[in-house]
Amino acid sequence: MPTVYDKLVRDRIPAIIEATDEQPVTHTVENEEYADRLAAKLCEEAAEFDEDRTLEELADVLEVINAILAHRDIDRTELERARREKRAERGGFEEGIVLERVDEQ
Repeated sequence: MPTVYDKLVRDRIPAIIEATDEQPVTHTVENEEYADRLAAKLCEEAAEFDEDRTLEELADVLEVINAILAHRDIDRTELERARREKRAERGGFEEGIVLERVDEQ
């Protein structure tokens, strides 16, 4: 019985699977489907990082972010500029503030 994945994988995964004498069945996606698959992959990798908070899992998140940037033709400096602007406006996450609720006045 085959194992069904139906998810975006790293480019070398099919060759790695073939090296184990198994036969991957793949197809290539583009445009909007590629964007959708990247978004799903980002969620998947973020969930994996949540489960196993290792540098390797964090690197997987960054790899997907880099792919999204490339697909959307966004330069990394643009992303960094947007990050800095948002940080200047709303702050970072260094203080560990948890918003429990907002009471009406």
